[in-house]
Order: sequence, then C-alpha cells, then structure tokens
Amino acid sequence: MAELVLQLASLVSPILSILNGSDAAAAINATVSNATMTGASSAPMGTPSDLTSLIAWINSFSALRDYFKLIILGGAFETLRRFYSFSYVSLVDRFYISASFESDDSAFCWMMLWLSSLPEWRKFRDFTVSTNSLGLGSDAIELEDNDEEDSTSRSRTRPVRYLPSYAANYTMWYKRRWMRITRTKEESRWYTDKSTLTITILSRDRSVLDALILEARKKWLSARADKIDIYAMEGSDWRFVSSRPKRPINSIILDAGVKELILDDARDFLKSKTWYSERGIPFRRGYLLYGAPGSGKTSIIHSLAGELGLDIYIISLSKFGLDDTTLNSLISSLPPECIAIMEDIDAAFTRGITRDTAGTELDDPHRREKQAKGQDDEPESKDQQERAQEHRPGGDVGSTRITLSGLLNALDGVSAQEGRLLFATTNRYSVLDAALTRPGRMDLHVEFRLASRYQAREMFKRFFILRLAERFAASIPEREFSMASMQGYLMAYKVRPVQAAEDIEQWVKEQREERERKSKFKRNEFVKEEVKDSASVPAAGSSES
Repeated sequence: MAELVLQLASLVSPILSILNGSDAAAAINATVSNATMTGASSAPMGTPSDLTSLIAWINSFSALRDYFKLIILGGAFETLRRFYSFSYVSLVDRFYISASFESDDSAFCWMMLWLSSLPEWRKFRDFTVSTNSLGLGSDAIELEDNDEEDSTSRSRTRPVRYLPSYAANYTMWYKRRWMRITRTKEESRWYTDKSTLTITILSRDRSVLDALILEARKKWLSARADKIDIYAMEGSDWRFVSSRPKRPINSIILDAGVKELILDDARDFLKSKTWYSERGIPFRRGYLLYGAPGSGKTSIIHSLAGELGLDIYIISLSKFGLDDTTLNSLISSLPPECIAIMEDIDAAFTRGITRDTAGTELDDPHRREKQAKGQDDEPESKDQQERAQEHRPGGDVGSTRITLSGLLNALDGVSAQEGRLLFATTNRYSVLDAALTRPGRMDLHVEFRLASRYQAREMFKRFFILRLAERFAASIPEREFSMASMQGYLMAYKVRPVQAAEDIEQWVKEQREERERKSKFKRNEFVKEEVKDSASVPAAGSSES
C-alpha cells in the first residue's frame, strides 16, 4: 500500500508545487515518508480536510489493499475472458460454418429426418423420449416393437420416438468434416414449445452446408413420395394438420371425361408460367366444383393433389375471427405451387358475405335454360326465399368480418399469390355472386351430378366382379342417388357380392320411401308455418287496439 501511495504522491506533487508553492509538495513528501514508516498499522484518522490528509486517511484503512487486489485480479480475469471469447468467436467465424433451423419451419423436419437416418445417430446416449410428432409428419428414431401379441395395445398409442435432448452436444463426421449438432429449447410467451437445431461444421467452404441441406431435402421428399400434407389456418399463418397417402386418380369414379378435363387443365396450367408471364396475365387458376352433395368434389381434389405432387391448404371463410386483412395475408403467404380449397363457399355467403354495394346473383345454368324456355314452374321453398332475400340489396344480412370485396381482392389483388390452384366447392351454385365466379377468379366450372348407371357399375366392379356389376347397375335409377350413398351401401356387403346385387332393389325402394317421408314432413311443416303466419296477420278492415 505504501508503494501505491508513493506512486500517487509522485504524480500529484508536481501539480501541487505549481498551484500552491513548494510547501504543499514538502508536506506531501513528509506524509509519504511517514506512511512508509508506519505501514498499514496506523489508526484511522478523522475526516480529511485537504489532499494530504485524504491520502493519509485512505492509507489508514488496512482492508483497502485487499479490495484493490480483488479489483485488479477481477479486471484481469474479465479481460482475459473477453479476449478468449473474442478469439473463439473469431476462430469459429473463420474456420467453422453454423446453421440454425427453427422447429416451426419445414427445413427443421428435413434435418431431423436426415439425422435419424444416419447410423451415427443411433449410437448417441442422450435422448428425450416423446410420443408427440415433430410437426409436418417427420420421424425421428422410432422405438421398434415387434411383439405381435401386444399389437392391439400398440395400435392405441402413438409411436415412441427418441429425440435429441435439449442443450446436449452431438458430434459426428460428414464428408470428412467434423460436425456438431445442438438442440436448444425456447419458451415463448404463449407457452408453446419452440426449439432450434444448430449444426456447426469445421469447414470454410459453404458448399458443404449446401450439400447437407440438399441431401436432407432429397431424403425428405423421397420418404414422402406417396403422401401429401394438409394445412389449415391458424391466426394469420398456416398450421400443419396431417399427412395423407396419395389417392390414385383412377380410384375416382366420375362421368366420362370429367376428371380428365380437370387433370389436363391443371397440368397445362402448371407448365404455362412463361406463357402467362409473356402476356402479362396473372399466373393463377381457379376451379369451381358445384353439384349434389356426395358426388365426389372433395375426392377429386384429394386425388389431384397426389397426382400433381402438391400440398393442400384449407381456407375456411366461416372461421371465427377471420377478417379481410387476415384472409389477404393467408392467401398471400401460400406457397408458389399448391392447392387451396374453399369448401362449401355458399355457406359463407349465407352467413352474410356481401358486396359493399348492391350485387348480382348468378343463377344455376340449368335453371336459366328452363326460364328462357318458360319451363321453370318449380316453386321455391321457404328456405330458398329467405336466402334470396338475404342476398338482395337491403336484406337482413348476418354479421361477418369478411366482405365480398375483401375476398375478391385476396383472390386476384396485387398481393395475391401466383402459381396456386384454387378450388371452391358448393352445393348451391345459384347463391354465388357473378363477380366471384367470373373468369380470372373461377376459370373452370365443373358440375358434379348424382350418380349415373355407368358410375354405379364401375363402383360395383371396384368392390366385386363385372358380371354382378351389370345386374347392380340395372337396378340403380339414373341420376337419383349420390356416389357416397351407394358406397355406403356396398360397404355393408364387403364379403357378400351376390347379396349386394340381390338387395339393391329393396334398398332403392327404402331410400325412396324415406325421401318421401322427409319431403312430406317438410311440406307439413311448411303448411303449419304458413297457417301460423296468416293467423298473425290482421284481417282486412280490422284495427288493433
């Protein structure tokens, strides 16, 4: 401590000599000499009144020397730590390549699937055991259970998978390059788990990382060659729902030429990007599938996605909280090549999607033909009348946060995604607005009708044999039943083809009787409503008190 005081005094003394004369400097030298002789054992002095007394007072505290040692040592260690950290980061930046993959991105699943396929991955000793999927249907190391006796219990639980443990380091070699894999967990404020996979490679050539990512993506695509992914809306983003096996296009039974028309048009569109670009036409294609329920509208979309190798994105216009801004953001964030589905789009209109100004209504084309010929004598039901009133200007429209103008802008506005195939389905063609169904938004309109005898015969052939199929089809009335209803009938006779052909006439009779009972019940209910309404209307000339 004395040496420190001597050094401080030697620095301060010349300054004080200039300011206060030689007496102050001499006083300091005397104090320093005294401090040197007495050391740290001097008793604390009173409150200092000048610089000389301050120096002597500070030197009187023996514990200060220990504090100064701690400060000096701590500063030295912190300096060394920062130097080491800086040197390490510089070394890593110079000789290593690092890449991070977030768990909410598809590239994360590419890497997890690729890693799980490596022999080295099975040699690691630190895992997290989970029955939850990793998202997007990818697989980690799955626990193999070959116990045939326990097959029933195994089918009631999810597969058990080994995932890389959080905050653990895994090292391996890739193409003669040392590689380290780390998985860390991040807790968001919404209490949803999010993890990050970090891969560090000892290499200065980024092509090694490029090759790794491309290999992982190829592995992913190869493993999912027979599947399609389905996504649904979640807020203003898309959430993976499930993976489904591809459905062969020849498994769909439609009238001759219908599925070929849709498939050929979609293939031609996907190959025509340059053609659209050269002519300044937005690269989008819309399909409107309308007709009877259960006639195969959704099935053809599913099989088409598998045939074209595209994922499916489901847009529900009636979802709570959906507004024009969110809808526009969702459609804008669709991948360049995908299939977007708006199922039962007429239900959204019934809920109140209207124009900002008065709109027009697109009638069923078959009904328009009848009206032109004066043959449209079919009365509208009360439900149809209410729906028509609901869509007339000034009608009592249900509350909704989506407007028709917002929907149209999302479909073909400036920010609308290009390259996607949009499929809209409806069971009520006539309630759709003409602005929605015009070319450029819904380019191809395809009607799905009730089953023909040709479809009935082809479906029976899929279940059983041709000889009985002819007999079965002869008993099916033309365009009276849906394909879904006939499929439900045949499913009840999976191992009884002969009986299926024998009982079909009785089934047709029962279906007609059931339909007649429902129709009669509806007519009675309609008459009751009419009587009630007429009773509530005051007679002519009467007055209410």
